Amino acid sequence: MTGVADLVEQRADRVGAAARGATTIADRVVAKIAAQAAREALTALPKGGSAPHASVVVHRDVARVSVSVELDYPSDIGRQCGAVRGRVRHRVEELAGIEVHEVSVHVERLHSPHTAHDRTHERLR
Repeated sequence: MTGVADLVEQRADRVGAAARGATTIADRVVAKIAAQAAREALTALPKGGSAPHASVVVHRDVARVSVSVELDYPSDIGRQCGAVRGRVRHRVEELAGIEVHEVSVHVERLHSPHTAHDRTHERLR
């Protein structure tokens, strides 16, 4: 007597992998993975700064990622951006199984304790 598991295994052997279906991961999910990876790569978020955010374009199994960050000033900006690029590439490939060809890091703002002012008045006059 053949069990259900044996029948499923026999049928899977006859049907190719492409015919069994595919898994699609939405761009917004990949972007969330990238943003979290950027947070992990930064030593600390600047006081009063925003968490990193990301946008992603996925074509087939290849992604291009753009990450925006805010950093403390003074700091080694190049080192921090390099750490973000490496961590984002690694985590997206690891968690989503998508190859990352490009990671662009945009520094939106530098936060300096010397130029801190009352945040209620965003513009200085």
